[in-house]
Parts: sequence; structure tokens; C-alpha cells
Amino acid sequence: MSKAMQCCPECSGTLERDRDETVCGQCGLVVGADRLDRGPEWRSFTEGDDSGKRTGAPLTRSRHDRGLSTEIGYGSGDTRLTGRKRRTLTRLRRHHNRARIATKTDRNKVYGFTEIRRIVGSLSLPRSIREQACTLFESAQNEDLLRGRSIEGFAAAAVYATCRVRTISRTVDEVVAESRADEAELRAAYDAMNRDLGLPTGPIDPREYLARFATELDLPQAVERRARQLAADAFDAGIASGRNPSGFAAGCLYAAAKREGSSLTQAAAAEVADVSTVTVRSAYYDLVDEN
Repeated sequence: MSKAMQCCPECSGTLERDRDETVCGQCGLVVGADRLDRGPEWRSFTEGDDSGKRTGAPLTRSRHDRGLSTEIGYGSGDTRLTGRKRRTLTRLRRHHNRARIATKTDRNKVYGFTEIRRIVGSLSLPRSIREQACTLFESAQNEDLLRGRSIEGFAAAAVYATCRVRTISRTVDEVVAESRADEAELRAAYDAMNRDLGLPTGPIDPREYLARFATELDLPQAVERRARQLAADAFDAGIASGRNPSGFAAGCLYAAAKREGSSLTQAAAAEVADVSTVTVRSAYYDLVDEN
């Protein structure tokens, strides 16, 4: 309330707040009214039935119907039903679940979204990646890119493409290991989405892998900082161009560990990056020649 409205315009009395009205405490003049209920609008199951908070679950892009459809759940009162009513409720629940998926397009979307949620959970990715990957899958389906291709491949490719766009370090092998599609199906789906949807993806920066690899190898912070500086210098000099980014990151960690006096073998660095020791050794030699 502004200073001009802190007193009554009629008698200059003190204004008081009475629920949704502002009244004068001396003459009773109603100065203003606010009919909006600014209380909570969600339902709470921890404060009892008298909490007065209500609404459904939030909308989500990882459901084919945005989470707007209803569900016939399994309440505690089902145990008190007779056998005939229980069979009727089971039949209604079955028909309701069938009616929620009306077309084959929705059925494919449900299967694809379920696969995306499983892959994202297995890779420990945040919820925002799941939502964006489901949106990308739906865009590919609307552009009729799934015709003749694998739904599992598009689900895995949507997760991988989202990680590429959001600069999250996940390799193709890591995504394939958690998906039901092979590498050929993922790459075919990814190429189709990248070509027809115009994904804003660029070259992978090897520095994106350094933090995760350093944590898995239990390396000190000094080694990670030195490896990050080596990768930045190599990126500016063009040495990292055309190389396997995860393998080059492992080479940077190995070179940094050698300079900082930490014990790290080429085999351990290659194993965490899922590359051969030759790849790590080649990156190390190029870094030594550059510096």
C-alpha cells in the first residue's frame, strides 16, 4: 500500500485490512477490495483432508497427453469391495487404459516416451533432458521421420541429440549400452533428425569430459585444472580438430597427471574413455610437441 493510501481519504483515519477489504477503522469507509484468493492451489496429502489445497499433477512433456488424462488407481477401499464390484472396477480400468491411447501414433509416442524415460534414468540425467528429448521425439514423429525406422533408435537418438545440444558429455556407446537399439539404428535416427530438424549441434569440446573422467579416476583438482588448460590450448591451436573428443580428453588427463606427478597409466585413462591406449598415446605426444 502506498503512503497516500495509509490513511482514510474521508476522515484521515487509520486503514485496516479485513479479509479481502480495506476499511477505515473510524468511519468504516471501504477504501478498496481484493476478491482474488491468493492461497495455495495444490492438494496436500500430509496435512489431512481439511487442508483445502487442491489441483492435479503438473503438466509434463514426457507424457503423450501432457499428463492431463485421468487414471483409475488402486485405493485402500478396493479391499472392501465385493467380488462382483471388484471385477467391474477392473474391467473399467482396463477399458479406460485402452481408451487413453486412441491411435497408433499415440501408441508409438507412449512407447518412445517410456524408452526415453528409461534411458535418462539409467544415465542419471536431469529431468530437463527427459522433457527436451521427448519434445524432440515428438517433433520427429510430426515430421514423419519414424516411417521405416526403429522407435527405439529414435528414442536413443533423441537423448543423445539433447545431450549434444545441452553440452552434456555422453558418448554414443554410453547411450547404446542403456538403450534397446544398436549403434546403427541410433546413428540413422540421429542423422535423420539432424538433417531434417536442423539440430543446433556443433563439434564436441573435449573439456566436457574432463570433470567426469577425473572423478572416475579419482584425480586431484590440480590435475583437472592442468588438463583443462591443456585442452584449451590444444583447441585454440587446432590440434583437437577431427579427433575423438573423449579419447583426447583422456590424453589431456594423462599429460596433466604426468606433469603434476600423479600416478595415472595410459590403460586406466583409455578404459575410462572407452578408447584404445593408442588413442591416448597419440593425443599425449601431440600435446607434448605443442607445449
